[in-house]
Amino acid sequence: MELDGKVAVVTGGTRGVGAGIARAFVRAGAEVVVCARRPPEVPLPGTAFMPLDVRDADAAGRLFAGLPRVDVLVNNAGGAPHRLLTEAGADRHARVVELNLLAPLTVSLAAYDRLRCARGSIVMIGSVSGGRPSPGTAAYGAAKAGLESLARSMAAEWAPEVRVNTLVVGMVRTERSHLHYGDRDGVAAVGRTVPLGRLAEPSEVGSAAVFLASGAAAYISGASLLVHGGGERPAFLDAATAGRTSAAGRTSAADKATTGHPPVAHEEN
Repeated sequence: MELDGKVAVVTGGTRGVGAGIARAFVRAGAEVVVCARRPPEVPLPGTAFMPLDVRDADAAGRLFAGLPRVDVLVNNAGGAPHRLLTEAGADRHARVVELNLLAPLTVSLAAYDRLRCARGSIVMIGSVSGGRPSPGTAAYGAAKAGLESLARSMAAEWAPEVRVNTLVVGMVRTERSHLHYGDRDGVAAVGRTVPLGRLAEPSEVGSAAVFLASGAAAYISGASLLVHGGGERPAFLDAATAGRTSAAGRTSAADKATTGHPPVAHEEN
């Protein structure tokens, strides 16, 4: 298998996207350690759990010192509540930045010696929020933008011993999707806004992470891989009236030409 004999550490790997990533690494043959502040409600087959607050540099150092080797680190732990900027003080937003930007750096530094010895790989789990406005999660979006930049710099500094890449993830269907998108109909409606017509599955994010960690990506470092189903349909396309016809009288361009109403040409500047 792709990662037979390799040891992979997945932070925040006990549920949601993190659990999907952990399962993908197990399927690829890796020995998987999942880290979180609390153990999973249902143990993940093929994984070992180790408690870790990713913001605690000393705890991270002890964890990696206790592992015989580390070939892959997946910095997945993160997230943020929906909170408008004016609804909290700067200190609350700073905590979001700490969890989503500084903590991956903290864990990566703790793992560096093990990764360097194994000529290993780091996969950062980024977000499309880092590349577009993110009202309600502005600090999270800013942190994820910084994470991509951090990964590119790490890739340059730590080459050739350690490869570093980012998965830029879009919307994913997890056991907590209802908190963000509502009931089943809401999740389906949100999925229809994606060009591929649905939200991603955690296993699909996991497969992309396995690829970046595997020998198939041996010459890929400092890269950002989009896993977002084609992105988001531009809002202006649904707002524009050019090219639309009334529901009562849809006619083709040829029909309009014969009735004295030529089609409108689209002009590009």
